[in-house]
Amino acid sequence: MVKRESGVLKVYGLKTCDTCRKALRWLEREGIAHEFIDVRADGVSKTEIARFAKAVGWEKLLNKASTSWRALGEKEKEGLSESKAVSLMHQYPTLIKRPVFDGAKSVIAGFREAEMKALKAFK
Repeated sequence: MVKRESGVLKVYGLKTCDTCRKALRWLEREGIAHEFIDVRADGVSKTEIARFAKAVGWEKLLNKASTSWRALGEKEKEGLSESKAVSLMHQYPTLIKRPVFDGAKSVIAGFREAEMKALKAFK
């Protein structure tokens, strides 16, 4: 588990991402206080990305299904390690699996049934 100082859930994503918009609407309906950070417009530090990668695993955090991943050259994709993946996600924030929920006690990446259940703890 990764601890944060603030009790407000931070949601990292893209304002144009359908899954992020769905997650934000769900958080509102559930009454879960949150703050949205657009990784492209607002930015996200390499330190934060590294912390997310440690918490959820860099393989899960790196979105290989994205058009950004497909657009990368083979040289950028080869020899992937945690540090290289973190650097790529910092350089190309759209490679980060969305949304990333950063709470006081944990970090959650993605928005499916299991993540929804875990997020209910933030009420």
